[in-house]
Amino acid sequence: MKSSALVAAFALALTASTAALAQDDGPQTIAFEGGNFTIAENAEGEKIVAYDGKEIARNYVAFHDRTVEVSGTKVAIFALGDGGNACGPETVLAWKTGAGIQSTVVGDGECGTPPAAVTSDTLYFVPYLLPGTQAPVRKWSLDDGLTVAGELAFTPQPGTTWADLKIENIAYPVDFFDNAELYQAASAMLGDQLEGVALGLSVSSGPEKTASGLVFATGCVPHACGINDSFIGVDTAGKKLYFAKQGDASEPSTWPALAEWPAEMKDAMTKSLVQGE
Repeated sequence: MKSSALVAAFALALTASTAALAQDDGPQTIAFEGGNFTIAENAEGEKIVAYDGKEIARNYVAFHDRTVEVSGTKVAIFALGDGGNACGPETVLAWKTGAGIQSTVVGDGECGTPPAAVTSDTLYFVPYLLPGTQAPVRKWSLDDGLTVAGELAFTPQPGTTWADLKIENIAYPVDFFDNAELYQAASAMLGDQLEGVALGLSVSSGPEKTASGLVFATGCVPHACGINDSFIGVDTAGKKLYFAKQGDASEPSTWPALAEWPAEMKDAMTKSLVQGE
């Protein structure tokens, strides 16, 4: 799948998470197949999702995403989560049979569920992938329940080179890895650290520029900002990359060695990761 589409899916998940946090704290009622779902807060601050009094799920944020039709059966989609920075909610599906209301959880115990893509008979959950990662694509149907449809690996846009890199089109630092030539260079430089560095860029704002036009960006790991931050520097003219990542050591790890960094890039990184701690 095109990486930008995955980013869009991830952005949608984050938007859903934000919406959950901003939801009305008052009780909610959603009509469904001759009965009602309710979402109400208990004394501990949890939101309880129930159908005609039967509890379906609970967590600190909960909202009704939408109701869809799968194989002629209505399926209510709810999003529930702990809340927090850039960790989307998990998905709860609920439908009604002759035996009563049924439900299942997608993404149980994980940091969010990808938004559901709906077909006439199946829901697909296509994961957002960071560079260097792969993950299963899950699907759900009335007959088979939740199963694995296949595995998806992050892939940059084939055939793209440094010449295709347009900084003005980079919304977030992970977008740099969509470029195949840049991704190849980053993979060769970082090796098995690629995934960790990319994860450290996943919560971020857009790129910035130094006085001479070198590009850089900083990000952090969800729920760990200021602890596991990463830095990427891009010299488009020189076709060079610079990475840094905070860890347990007092100074960030860098690729290449810090002595090989231009002074401007080193200064930007130091201000972002070291002085910004």
